[in-house]
Amino acid sequence: MSETTPDLTEELRGKTLWVTFNRPESRNALTFDMYEALARICRDAPTDGSVTAIVLSGAGGKAFAAGTDMTQFRAFETPQDALDYEARINRVLDAVEQCPLPTIAAINGACTGGGASIAAACDLRIGSASLKFGFPIARTLGNCLAAANLERLSELVGAGRVRELIFTARLMTAEEAVSVGLVSEILADEAALLVRAAELANHIGSMAPLTLRATKEAMRRNRVATKVDDSDLITMCYMSEDFRMGMEAFLGKTKPEWRGT
Repeated sequence: MSETTPDLTEELRGKTLWVTFNRPESRNALTFDMYEALARICRDAPTDGSVTAIVLSGAGGKAFAAGTDMTQFRAFETPQDALDYEARINRVLDAVEQCPLPTIAAINGACTGGGASIAAACDLRIGSASLKFGFPIARTLGNCLAAANLERLSELVGAGRVRELIFTARLMTAEEAVSVGLVSEILADEAALLVRAAELANHIGSMAPLTLRATKEAMRRNRVATKVDDSDLITMCYMSEDFRMGMEAFLGKTKPEWRGT
């Protein structure tokens, strides 16, 4: 495998494909190109046995991925910009979820916003003791998650906990993440995490691939049986004065003053 983009790299180690979010200077905040590169990798994953698992991780030692790069939101002017963005995120998460190969998120440090959504769409998650997981959008941007994203998270950790995380804008710790089943294991540090991710990928790669593929697809179909129209909610948030003010406040390192408009 070759490098996809400098900001998101892929490397084949044995039969495990390692995909790395590679913007450590911005805590691996995700650009639209990074999202699309990840979706392509998942959609194009080979099923000929040359690759048996995919591990996602973040470079720099401080973050898995700290959400979408907020500077990209400055170009939003119309309701369609907001709808197109959430549709893009849904397509990417669908691609991760529908990847024919098992996916493992190796979470070290901050895993927030879009990064947390990607981790939640993976088949398995393991973390280091520094893991911090959540969606602090009620404190930072004033935007919202799409209904499909909320449903995926609710299935994973429970609707009540998702609501509480978003309403309080707090981040889940490693201890809590393992206790609620968000991650299956917590390792002492990043080095131990990556070693364990390799071991887990090798182990899963030795299993019957069609059994794994059928299981993950059947579980996905169970979850998406009903489609919800949330376009009015997305437009309400992304086209608000609060969203514009929140974005600039965050980028300018000041505190937003929410008005509900």
